[in-house]
Amino acid sequence: MSEERQIDWGMPTLIELPELEDCAALCAQLGLQFVELNMNMPQFQTDRLHVDLLAEISEKYGIYYTIHLDENLNISDFNNQVADAYTNTVRETIYIARKLQIPVLNMHLSRGVYFTLPHRKVFLFEEYLDHYLESIRFFRDKCERTVGSGNVKICVENSGGYTSFQRQALDLLLESPVFALTFDIGHNHCIGGADEPVLLQYEDRLCHFHFHDAIEKRDHLPLGSGEIDLAKYLSLANHFPSRIVLETKTVSGLRESVQWTKTHL
Repeated sequence: MSEERQIDWGMPTLIELPELEDCAALCAQLGLQFVELNMNMPQFQTDRLHVDLLAEISEKYGIYYTIHLDENLNISDFNNQVADAYTNTVRETIYIARKLQIPVLNMHLSRGVYFTLPHRKVFLFEEYLDHYLESIRFFRDKCERTVGSGNVKICVENSGGYTSFQRQALDLLLESPVFALTFDIGHNHCIGGADEPVLLQYEDRLCHFHFHDAIEKRDHLPLGSGEIDLAKYLSLANHFPSRIVLETKTVSGLRESVQWTKTHL
């Protein structure tokens, strides 16, 4: 591995603080560098992200942004109109990111629908694998053209374990320099570490982390309140030009996590 590098620390948008400026003020107060805007929330849809206002708040508080794309994002939906709507939403988000110099868009890979048979689940993306992988190629190439010469990275986050078809999709996406990886250490812990070997296979593409503690299958706990070997993953993040989101869901949990970093770094 390379020498240790500088880490930027950030926070998620919090349900307790629906106004972006309140999040930015807390981010600056806690000594963090960025806020991850969550597009699951209505106020952070592309038609409501006003570039001038975001830039003004960023400058006022000395912070920047990353973006968490909608977790419902399904760019492989069999309904082409639905798939196109999701793909176009990502493209619109890339345009906004380029204007604001937002470095990272975080996304989940959808598993899609499955049928439950007497002895197994059949995922339709696996059953119609060629169609699924073609949609992944299409999305990858569209995003690559939209990013162009910009510096936006689309980081795929682990969530709930990778299926075989998701592994193949990841291979295809990572053929493009536009795509990279987010390592969510809490999600990984809750499935017994099953995501970790996959992520470490591509460790040179890690550039974004979601840090939260966990106990068994309960995650998004403040750092230091669970059973994850946080020092291990901090050491991993230190060897890449990384950003870490302290992904607790409450203001109090975020404050606890920040305090943990101050005493353990």
